[in-house]
Amino acid sequence: MRAAFVLMIALHGLIHLAGFLNVFNFPAIVRLNQPISGLAVAVVFVLTALFLQLRKDFWWVFAIAGVLLSQYLVFTNWQTAKAGTVVNIVILLVAIATIASSRFTNRYRREVKTGLAGVLPVPGSILTEADLQHLPEPVKRYIRLSGAVGKPKVKSFKTEFNGQIRKNEQSPWMPFRSEQYNFMEASVRMFFMKATMKHLPVSGFHSFKNGIAFMDIRLLSLFRVQYQSGKEMNIAETVTFFNDMCCLAPATLIDQRIRWLESDNEKAQAIFENNGVAISAVLYFNTRGELVNFVSDDRYAYSGSGMTKLRWSTPLKDYKAFGDYTVAGSAETIYHYPEGDLCYGNFQTRGVEYNPRD
Repeated sequence: MRAAFVLMIALHGLIHLAGFLNVFNFPAIVRLNQPISGLAVAVVFVLTALFLQLRKDFWWVFAIAGVLLSQYLVFTNWQTAKAGTVVNIVILLVAIATIASSRFTNRYRREVKTGLAGVLPVPGSILTEADLQHLPEPVKRYIRLSGAVGKPKVKSFKTEFNGQIRKNEQSPWMPFRSEQYNFMEASVRMFFMKATMKHLPVSGFHSFKNGIAFMDIRLLSLFRVQYQSGKEMNIAETVTFFNDMCCLAPATLIDQRIRWLESDNEKAQAIFENNGVAISAVLYFNTRGELVNFVSDDRYAYSGSGMTKLRWSTPLKDYKAFGDYTVAGSAETIYHYPEGDLCYGNFQTRGVEYNPRD
């Protein structure tokens, strides 16, 4: 789709060049009665196509300049050039959507920058066996399996995913790419997703800051299609924050906000409390010590009538190394409705970085 749009911009510019050549009686594919400034428009559009192909963030500046110049020429040659208005409108709309996307993404980036600035390094703070002594046996094995013992304690982590999501079983799967940052001491989670719905871009920003959460989903980064906040959302994202700790950063399970309850060789029950919100979950492990599922009855799902509390689980598999650590490479997100289970998300981990600097 990008390639077709780049080609359209380049051809649109060359049409203006054809009109410029016509002034000097050069052969031209398209004869338009344009002034010599058609050369300038052609150059601007060719540069626009080039910068877009090279994925330069500023391509839209040239696009808008080209549209304004081009439309001026169209108005002065309306009878022969009016069809160019349609192309200019398409280019302008895509440029506006790009500006909106940049503004929406930058909101997430600013929050991440604030979070990174608030993480203070603790020299010599290494995770040791002594830090694990209060944990249930399967949790100890899981942390050892991850390779976290003997390495710096995790204060923050960054994760990147590929995957698919959907609203319900009748909805088509939407491919997505996402990035998120988790900051442990500040209890912050910033998740940003870019998906495709019916060939149109959709962006999503999930924010969780010390117990206060919102979810903002936008079509073309402009039109809000879903927004959730409030008490239920705060509880739901507290579950998600704890789930991230369990699935993506086993080293963080020494956190004092976790109260471990009953356990055996295959599972451990925990209560995680943050900012006055307490949620519970059961962690299930296989004989190799890998976490294979996380189940909580404290998460909410959005329906047309509001938020509904449901059982939620995240089966995990495909353990692999990410740098010096080993964690699950893929997971599903499942709501357990009375009428049946709904898998609404598939996640494949592209990368995990602990205590990132940027």
